[in-house]
Amino acid sequence: MTTSSSKKNRRNNLLRLRPVLRWITKLRSSPKAIAGGLGLGTFIAFTPTVGVQLILAVIIATFFNLNRPAAMVPVWITNPLTVAPIYTFNYWLGSTLCNGPPLSEVSGLFIDIGRTMTRLEFWEIKEQFLAILHMGKDILLPLLAGSVIVGIITGLIVYIFSLKMLSILFSRRAGKRLLNKK
Repeated sequence: MTTSSSKKNRRNNLLRLRPVLRWITKLRSSPKAIAGGLGLGTFIAFTPTVGVQLILAVIIATFFNLNRPAAMVPVWITNPLTVAPIYTFNYWLGSTLCNGPPLSEVSGLFIDIGRTMTRLEFWEIKEQFLAILHMGKDILLPLLAGSVIVGIITGLIVYIFSLKMLSILFSRRAGKRLLNKK
């Protein structure tokens, strides 16, 4: 691939994100609260809490005075298509700290959970969450350990990056308002 086509692909990907970025910058909150919500939602997305992620995001964001809509958006990272690769990686990482069944057995279980999720209605929260709980302690402990590690790292990266970007955007917006008032 040539450099010009890779630059064009990156630009196209950024253009696809434009509506989401525009929505985020229009949220009524401080950059710190919005970035905190995005970081929290990202952390929750990587934990094995499928089915209750939105509820957790709203409750925890409210408790810590973070932007609730911003916390809800990233939890969609974990969906029927991504649950198997995310949980497989998290389990692999956690299994380096806690012993569990072989990765080849467990990854098949995560694929089955993803398939089950595609057949469930959005509001069948109990069934989604029970599928995770029924895995058993020997699988759940390494999965939790890896998920917490991945969640903390990705949540912090999202928080730091979005705080920096939102601070720049909000200060530019404030500067434009000052110029327009003159």
